[in-house]
Amino acid sequence: MEKRFNDHVKHLPKHLLQYTIDQDYNHYTFQDQAVWRYVMRQNISYLPSVCHGSYIDGLTKTGLSSENIPSMYGMTRILKNIGWYAVAVDGFIPPTVFMEFQAHNVLVIAADIRQVSHIGYTPAPDILHEAAGHAPIIANKSYSDYLKKFGEIGSKAFSSAHDMELFDAIRELSILKEAPQSTDKDIKKAEKKVQKLQSKANKLSEMAKIRNLHWWTVEYGLIGDVENPKIYGAGLLSSISESVNCLNKSVKKIKYDINAANFNFDITKEQPQLFVARDFNHLNDVLEEFSQSMAFIKGGKDSLLLAIESKSISTCELESGIQISGVFHDFIEIDSRICYVRTSGPTALSLNNKQIKNHGISHHSEGFGFPLGKITNITSIDSLKTKIGEDISLVYDSGISITGRLINSLFDKQGKTIILTFSECTVFDNVHDKQLFDPSWGVFDLVIGQEIKSSYPNAADRSSFPDDLVEFSSKTIKPKYNNEDLKLHKLYGVVRQVRENKKTLSELKGVLDELMKSYRDEWLIFLEICEMTEKKSKFHQTAFANLLYLKEKNPMLIKLIDDGLKLVL
Repeated sequence: MEKRFNDHVKHLPKHLLQYTIDQDYNHYTFQDQAVWRYVMRQNISYLPSVCHGSYIDGLTKTGLSSENIPSMYGMTRILKNIGWYAVAVDGFIPPTVFMEFQAHNVLVIAADIRQVSHIGYTPAPDILHEAAGHAPIIANKSYSDYLKKFGEIGSKAFSSAHDMELFDAIRELSILKEAPQSTDKDIKKAEKKVQKLQSKANKLSEMAKIRNLHWWTVEYGLIGDVENPKIYGAGLLSSISESVNCLNKSVKKIKYDINAANFNFDITKEQPQLFVARDFNHLNDVLEEFSQSMAFIKGGKDSLLLAIESKSISTCELESGIQISGVFHDFIEIDSRICYVRTSGPTALSLNNKQIKNHGISHHSEGFGFPLGKITNITSIDSLKTKIGEDISLVYDSGISITGRLINSLFDKQGKTIILTFSECTVFDNVHDKQLFDPSWGVFDLVIGQEIKSSYPNAADRSSFPDDLVEFSSKTIKPKYNNEDLKLHKLYGVVRQVRENKKTLSELKGVLDELMKSYRDEWLIFLEICEMTEKKSKFHQTAFANLLYLKEKNPMLIKLIDDGLKLVL
């Protein structure tokens, strides 16, 4: 159980831990190891001339080998030297969760690996994409800082119902595409569902826009000169087909700027256009520019509307520092100003992201209301600390009034009043002649604040609310191997052992006999045999002749086989 040995996992917030899994290194077959080896050897051969210089250097710094699928624990031991860590997850995870891991300097890595049939490209996240694509560039300090900052900003982005519907559809498609037992009918149905959702002309949410920026930089980014760019995006680095195709003139190259946030993408096909950043500092500049339009920076009415539209736990932070977390329901507006806000259901109050004692969801279990604006009938709210036990009336510039017996006051570390608690309290909207709080409802906790300075998803203190159990609509389909599959994996194992001098070359005779009899279409293992045998040997000639046969039989294999042979012959 590698999770128990990963010290950094213990320091992650509890709500993130449920997304992590144990890698279970033993579930990788010898065929899986051959897939990793083929792609990595191709990358090391081809990418130096077309990728950002940090990639090849980063392979060494992050402890990645072309010979073996990396263990998450081993990666973390090396990554922590550059301030990062690795955890295994089960396929796609929600964008907000992904961003939050990134904000904690944690690289999430899908533990599975693509099938041989998808060796060139897969829409599913896999260990080749995550480990071999993302990890090496992280060794670059400027890029590492960008990733962390992106996580911090991205985790503050509001999502829409459409975002989650699209996430579920993409996750389902990725699972079906990588499951050997999936039917073409099921895959096409899932593809149509994704394409339909992607084509909907919905207003892009904050998360949709920042997801686009992530896609066109972290996943599919180019860097340098528009006329001769270099690759740094993990999706391109881990795709031995698209890393070549993306540099063709048929793929439009656009100077990267904030407008990339409005360009949606289709995961089912190669991208028709890519964006070219000047350098990694340029990425930070655009991210900073985009963040200024987000609710957690702008605050105000628009940010409150996003919290209400999300219909999920969100936080509104007042300029006084008080953070109200719950499901925001509605608000009262007077003269185009927000004067009263309400949540529905359990609500928690926090300060500096820590829940305030006695102000959790058990105390505010049925919703919470609070006025905004300036109190006009007293000079200083702090002067009320001497009025405990007295009847008090407060009048806001909006027309909201509060009358009741002051029974408690709460201050921040600077001595500023942040909460006043009243018994026998009435809150009244004098403009609309409407009572907002009745004395029979219990005590009224008045949070002090004139305006909403920030709104963002989730609770300020995540421990205020019980963690929702992760329940994906689609479950990962683990490969089911029949006896023929298991025999093939065993043959891959023998080839590997011969290459590592754990078995003698003579062992290949039985392997080749079995391959020619039952597995002639398995091009990758024939390629490995060509690699480790002398050209004049019968072993080599048999394997090479079968590869020529496969190229003629299936033109889709020509490039894969030829690229492999370039490293062998």
